[in-house]
Amino acid sequence: MTFDPFIACGIVGAACFIVAYFATVQGWLTAGDWRFPAANLAGALLLLVSLYDQWNLPSVVIECFWAAISLYGLSRARRRG
Repeated sequence: MTFDPFIACGIVGAACFIVAYFATVQGWLTAGDWRFPAANLAGALLLLVSLYDQWNLPSVVIECFWAAISLYGLSRARRRG
């Protein structure tokens, strides 16, 4: 396996999920904070980019749902002000 831009996107995307989750567990970030769904959206989009090169339908499906839920979370955070 070679390290290419698609793999880099996948690694950064996974890091977005991990950092957001860890920050929430540590209490540095709450799920209601706009940064939590933003980090999850970034992670989902970056993983979708990586899946363009290494197609996996189940992973694409879950990342699409993850992105949609993250957009919903961002929408709710925006309405709350």
